[in-house]
Amino acid sequence: MENRFVLTPYFLDDSVSGLAGLAAPGWQINRPPLSGSDKQERMMSLYRPLAALLADTLRQGQRPVSVAGDCCTTIGVLAGLQQAGVIPTLIWFDAHGDFNTWETTPSGFLGGMPLAMAVGLGEQRLPQGVGLRPLPPANVILTDGRDLDPGERTLVEQSGITHLPDVTMLLDYPLPDGPLYVHFDTDVVDPAEVPAMNYPAPRGPSADTVRRVFRHLAATGRVTAVSLSAWNPELDGDGRSQAISMSLLQELLADSTR
Repeated sequence: MENRFVLTPYFLDDSVSGLAGLAAPGWQINRPPLSGSDKQERMMSLYRPLAALLADTLRQGQRPVSVAGDCCTTIGVLAGLQQAGVIPTLIWFDAHGDFNTWETTPSGFLGGMPLAMAVGLGEQRLPQGVGLRPLPPANVILTDGRDLDPGERTLVEQSGITHLPDVTMLLDYPLPDGPLYVHFDTDVVDPAEVPAMNYPAPRGPSADTVRRVFRHLAATGRVTAVSLSAWNPELDGDGRSQAISMSLLQELLADSTR
């Protein structure tokens, strides 16, 4: 399957210049003029064209690969999948749950809410603004999620999503039939190996462990879409976090790297 890379060089609605250099020949850059009076409106102006790009990619028989600075961008990716008629199983690799709502969050950080938003919980202005219909919780697998806030943990347990706290559990997990959408937050890897993270969480899986799981998923032949939430380029002085993260992404895409 031919891959089509789309780079959105933003963290929420803030431009991240250090991500722009990732773009290789053939990559598309999602960098429209931002408009709106508040953060969520400006994010909508990013995610609407992203959704259109993703839908067009799928209709052309290509696999979309979204690279961005945060996990909220997945709202645009999911909206694009729906526009193309694809209802996937979402496998969410993350050190965190991203499953907070305004009622559970201790920080008020919107970037800790996108997975809850995607299944119709908590803040819904953003998904509704890009035309995303809630994903059934039964279609969601959160893996790792080692750093959950107390109220967030309760919500995960009650929500109906599947939580696999060890990424290697995916090696034996009976995945549902149909297309897979894999979201890879690079902070899932232990920060001893990939340290350039805004919110590092210790005691994560090694890069080699994640690589083994990604190879397993790639071998299914059903990975229809991929997204990557990047490291912080300003913290990556030696380039190690970028090198390891991008090599893991290529494992997930197997030999389809065009």
